[in-house]
Amino acid sequence: MSEQKKHAMAAPGIRQSKAEAVNAADTRELYKKREQIYPKLAHGKFRSLKWLVMAVTLGIYYIVPFLRWDRGPDAPDQAVLVDFAGRRFYFFFIEIWPQEVYYITGLLILAALALFLATALFGRVWCGYACPQTVWTDLFIWVERAFEGDRNARMRLDKSPWSFNKLWRKVGKHTVWLLIALATGGAWILYFHDAYDTLANFFTGQAAASSYLFAGVLTFTTYTLAGTMREQVCTYMCPWPRIQAAMTDREALNVTYRFDRGEPRGAHKKSESWDDRGDCIDCKQCVAVCPMGVDIREGSQLECIQCALCIDACDDIMKKVGRPTGLITYETDDNVERFEKGEKPRYRFFRARTMVYATAFLIVAAVMLGALVNRTELELNSQRDRNPNYVILSDGSVRNGYTLKVVNKANEPRIMDLVVEGDPSIQVRVLGAPEDDPMQLSIEADRTRDFVLYLTLPADAVDGPREELRFRVTDRTTGETATTPSMIITGAGE
Repeated sequence: MSEQKKHAMAAPGIRQSKAEAVNAADTRELYKKREQIYPKLAHGKFRSLKWLVMAVTLGIYYIVPFLRWDRGPDAPDQAVLVDFAGRRFYFFFIEIWPQEVYYITGLLILAALALFLATALFGRVWCGYACPQTVWTDLFIWVERAFEGDRNARMRLDKSPWSFNKLWRKVGKHTVWLLIALATGGAWILYFHDAYDTLANFFTGQAAASSYLFAGVLTFTTYTLAGTMREQVCTYMCPWPRIQAAMTDREALNVTYRFDRGEPRGAHKKSESWDDRGDCIDCKQCVAVCPMGVDIREGSQLECIQCALCIDACDDIMKKVGRPTGLITYETDDNVERFEKGEKPRYRFFRARTMVYATAFLIVAAVMLGALVNRTELELNSQRDRNPNYVILSDGSVRNGYTLKVVNKANEPRIMDLVVEGDPSIQVRVLGAPEDDPMQLSIEADRTRDFVLYLTLPADAVDGPREELRFRVTDRTTGETATTPSMIITGAGE
């Protein structure tokens, strides 16, 4: 508080002038300076779970681009590949073409519904364990702890004057951070180009320019977000803390401080009685281990990512002082009130909110599975020439031009027979077809090919301005067929 304001409060009869009030307001900072957080290493089941999740998720991210999957001699053999040049997305045995982007849309919807359901059941469990920001921040803190020590050692190091000891620890930490960030950006580009070829060309300057661009962007963002910004990303940049408020309710399990057990809190000596006081000894270990700097005893907060490290820290203290564990635990807001009233807890995992999310998830999953099971490897589309719509030949017959687009999603070439279903007098001519087999269509493996053809309707068969027809192709080997409707325009009677 400014001296002017203190003076005004001490002497109510003396009022500040308008200019003095403005000057006093100008001295206040608009933004609070960030306070460095030094999370202490926790030990317990939730910390072990976080180590496991971090190892699995990072392993998947870094290793998957190097997995191989045999798709035939002319197809890429990388198991997971987003091939923009070839306009394909490969995921093990699944190959998604541009016109099948609805599969990706469906996967995104499933991911969103799964996240909504998990939040309704267990709060911000995604943020606490599997969010990339959480995973990489955890990794960076582990590196920081390896070079600078645990919480107290890091705090002393930052306050100490610069020395060789401080310099090599800081330089070593940031060097490893940059290497991790580079590996993160480098792994990302491997999902869009063949991993082994890209890795071999990257360090010789022969990789695509886009590879260096995106690797640089991901290196910068990983180093900045996980190394220097950390909790600020979750608090100020990420929209999920705001959105999750609408996804949860009073019966969702969240990391919660048991007010009924902990209060009144205060320091406790070994010889003192536990009567007329709470179990919380105000050791602040729950705050010390929190990567967000949150005091869970103040209730639900926007900054809390529900990582549950405070549970491990509190349980450890409760064991040391001989009190039951679970002072901080996963609990519902509804049960906290029930505990205060002396009632038994009640858990309702099947409620309207969770049932809606689960039902929607199952419906979308069933639709996606059905579409995948019934997916065909042969597609046919037709486009009739519109300039001109039709041509009247010298003998009075009418000719229409068409472009047939045949999509072969199989990993082997196909030979197909073309049939035009409609007026039997229609004459068919396919440009480029073999003379001895004029209705044969050949297409390479995993390709789309356009065929130009002309249909001619004799003059004596014309009986209206247009006639419906259908194109059908049949694979000579497998018997698989594909059809597409069309029409022939004659212009008669117009």
